[in-house]
Amino acid sequence: MTEADPSAAPRTKPAGRKPAAKSARRRSREFALQGLYQWLIAGSEAAEIDAHVRELDGFKQADSAHFDALLHGCLAEAATLDAVLARHVDRKTTELSPIEHGVLMIGAYELKNCIDIPYRVAINEAVELAKSFGGTDGHKYVNGVLDKAAAELRPVEVAARRGQA
Repeated sequence: MTEADPSAAPRTKPAGRKPAAKSARRRSREFALQGLYQWLIAGSEAAEIDAHVRELDGFKQADSAHFDALLHGCLAEAATLDAVLARHVDRKTTELSPIEHGVLMIGAYELKNCIDIPYRVAINEAVELAKSFGGTDGHKYVNGVLDKAAAELRPVEVAARRGQA
């Protein structure tokens, strides 16, 4: 073995694009997912979850209004969202992993209630959440389920987009 040459330049990462900073909305989705996970696993109350998540590092960089809409909207509409998802999943929603279930709830909520967000963006954001926090191929499952849900929840927008292809 030879010693490292102290005059050699330090190793650097290969040149390329630096990952883009997370948007405030993406952060709000991540925090909402953490809250939904807590709810799905422990059944905690909304106020307790909300207070806990707001204390987490980095919450100040999130879009708190979108976080509120996602967390409280998903909790308030959980039965409705699960009914929508149940038509497109291959098992009971209670049998889904809590991460995939939470991601699907967020995606379905945005498809149903956040009309200002294009359906493809809502699906892509859910897929990115699943890639970051879910199982190995969970993002593929999320993509397929939400693509079907989008056709149900936003038929005009989906048909217009597919007509362009």
